[in-house]
Amino acid sequence: MSAARFDETIHPSTRLAIVSLLAASDWVEFGFIRDDLQLSDSALSKQLGTLEDAGYLALERVTHQRRRRVRARLTRAGRAAFDGHVAALREMLDRASAPAPGPTT
Repeated sequence: MSAARFDETIHPSTRLAIVSLLAASDWVEFGFIRDDLQLSDSALSKQLGTLEDAGYLALERVTHQRRRRVRARLTRAGRAAFDGHVAALREMLDRASAPAPGPTT
């Protein structure tokens, strides 16, 4: 279990959606991510580049039947960052739903 740590790289909604999608799979095709998250090619490319630069994902470019395909997967660092970020969010939610402390006397 990763230590709870809020991650500014993962937190923006688009990157969080990408990382959560990758966390549930081994390799995920670019087109699947694009279509599932309803992003343009350029928007997805930019977000994948940011996550790759952070060391959170690996991209693989393969040629299949004369078509170039890109797929992505989380790295160990990406998985640890995602798990830590989710743990930090859970802690925040737990605090928000905890009963308010009573007055001290």
